[in-house]
Amino acid sequence: MKLLLFRHGKTLANERRLYCGSTDLPLSDLGREELLALRASGVLPALAGLRVITSGALRCRETLFVLYGPVPFEVEPDFWEMDFGDFELRSYEEMKNDPAYIAWITGDNESNVTPHGESGRQMEARVLAALERLLRDGRPAAVFTHGGPIAAIMAALFPNEQKNRYQWQPAPGRGFLVDTESGSYFMI
Repeated sequence: MKLLLFRHGKTLANERRLYCGSTDLPLSDLGREELLALRASGVLPALAGLRVITSGALRCRETLFVLYGPVPFEVEPDFWEMDFGDFELRSYEEMKNDPAYIAWITGDNESNVTPHGESGRQMEARVLAALERLLRDGRPAAVFTHGGPIAAIMAALFPNEQKNRYQWQPAPGRGFLVDTESGSYFMI
């Protein structure tokens, strides 16, 4: 099965290095400019014949529109980014002395749950359940989602590469084209 995974373009939260998962932000001006340059480059794979899905987040829907124009799509909310709870829209610099933040990033921060949010493992389980439904459906698909979900998917599909979530996370506006039958991928 052909699977196209796109991370949304930059938002002001990306530019300011803020944790952003559950907040429904639009693309920033820079994010739009970068996506328009990518569209103009002619390197984007075609969506013809693909089931198109977004997480439902505004930044993902806008990314789809900027790159491909008005195309029909479905919403799968389980492809939404991790909920950072009390850390949402805050930076490392702002929280580096916060005991709750230190507790979260210390040790196994994949299992540690953010206050009033979720853990990396909880997000991963939600995303992989959505991926399983997508793979069972069997139709080639393009998914416009977030960095965390893409990383969770790639780590699950390519465990032998032994990359962690941060190593798999593509830059904003980028992603992967995956062939699940051959077990191959390339970066977009």
